[in-house]
Amino acid sequence: MGRAVAPRLAAALAAAALVAAGAAVLSAPEASAATGSATGYATQNGGTTGGAGGQTVRATTGTAIHAALCARPSTSTPLVIEVEGTVDHGNTAKVSGTGCNTADGVIELKQISNVTIVGVGAGAVFDQLGIHIRESSNIIIQNVTVRNVKKSGSPVSNGGDAIGMESDVRNVWVDHVTLEASGGESEGFDGLFDMKDNTQYVTLSYSTLRNSGRGGLVGSSESDLSNGFITYHHNLYENIDSRAPLLRGGTAHIYNNHYVSLNESGINSRAGARAKVDNNYFEDSKDVLGTFYTDAAGYWQVGGNVFDNVTWSSPGTDNNPAGPNPQSNTTVAIPYAYSLDNASCVPDVVSRTAGANNGLRVSDGSCSPQTPAPTTPAPTPTTPRPTTPAPTTPAPTPTPPAGTNLSLGAGSDGSGKADGTSYGNVRDGDLSTYWSPAGATGSVSVKWGSATTVSRIAVREAAGSAGAIVSWRVLNGDTGAVLTSGSGAGVITFPAASLKKVTFEITGSTATPKVAEFETYAS
Repeated sequence: MGRAVAPRLAAALAAAALVAAGAAVLSAPEASAATGSATGYATQNGGTTGGAGGQTVRATTGTAIHAALCARPSTSTPLVIEVEGTVDHGNTAKVSGTGCNTADGVIELKQISNVTIVGVGAGAVFDQLGIHIRESSNIIIQNVTVRNVKKSGSPVSNGGDAIGMESDVRNVWVDHVTLEASGGESEGFDGLFDMKDNTQYVTLSYSTLRNSGRGGLVGSSESDLSNGFITYHHNLYENIDSRAPLLRGGTAHIYNNHYVSLNESGINSRAGARAKVDNNYFEDSKDVLGTFYTDAAGYWQVGGNVFDNVTWSSPGTDNNPAGPNPQSNTTVAIPYAYSLDNASCVPDVVSRTAGANNGLRVSDGSCSPQTPAPTTPAPTPTTPRPTTPAPTTPAPTPTPPAGTNLSLGAGSDGSGKADGTSYGNVRDGDLSTYWSPAGATGSVSVKWGSATTVSRIAVREAAGSAGAIVSWRVLNGDTGAVLTSGSGAGVITFPAASLKKVTFEITGSTATPKVAEFETYAS
């Protein structure tokens, strides 16, 4: 009886906390997580879907945003937070719970995954208060305004960035946002859109960045070179002194952006960074592309750009402008499909698409803005699909791995588990026991006391649940690196890796996932 009452009590307390904080749980769990789908590098490494398929909560304060995160059963339970109104220091307090790690005076998305924050209704404004993403993955931020965030002075905001990402961040899509300041560093403002300390697979699209000394950076110093795979497209950079963006190492794809009044420098590729710069429109600006303020060279591939009233400084030891006649000095291969608008129409297209509360319009490469249809994930089935009855044991894999199952006798852990299941059930050799995540997604790991070589795994679903796992990633549990990703359970191969921990992360499912065995093999 106690086991049945406890979850109900926890759910009731979580709901009460949401109401007290100013949040409302909406009635349609299948509601759209965001309009449109991720683009650019955010589509790689398993993709970026945010809270798609999860519960939808309406929030009008920063405390309510934190309360919605904390009320989740686990830190990876999908969640859509619709925000309306003004979020500021006065209504943003720390909240504690199983699904969060929050702080006062800043929207803290820390050590979590599978979350969407989207502005709705009359709009969402984060006033003098930043959105900070730390040690997190699969995050969407859409249709919000973040303004006048200071790194010092009053009020104080942790870090000082309008949107800042730091420490092992993966797969973030920021779309149709407005990021603005009222001055530069001397007035207390820092970057509008910063990425540091191993942040990868990020897209900034259809957004406005303006009136700031610093547009944004990738890498906090010449030694912070673990960041990269960033796409910037259809953004307006207006009245920015520098860092549009500043790239230290890594790869960036920068296309169809409109740059107006870059006062000191623009795209600053340095310390080995490689940028593909396509079909942008640079206007009334200075030194819009090159390596600046360092002798650590960066590289670029250019094509189709328009330079309208752009001035260029003379080369020097710490100054290497790409103009006045920019030429490519590297090549950059782009792994995803994209459609380029002609640079001549970029000012018009960007003026009609970029920024918050601008209709969420996008471009299909025809220089004609389009309004995308809402993305509505399929609801979780409530009854079994009319298919052939499931076998009493999982179907055998077509080509079972050879060799010893290294999971037997190993350890295991995970992101969260449903009642009555255990991490150990995936490595006990018994197909009748299983682990299930606390929600529709989650991860389970097998680990050893010393480095072990693994190149193949077999994920066996429990009887009656075959096909529930739709999409997944396999991670090096030591480093967080993605070894491979795909869809459907079964035998999975990847380049041999020596590691102490391997993680199977479920990123999408049609019903409750049940992993009976997570087998690991050297070959």
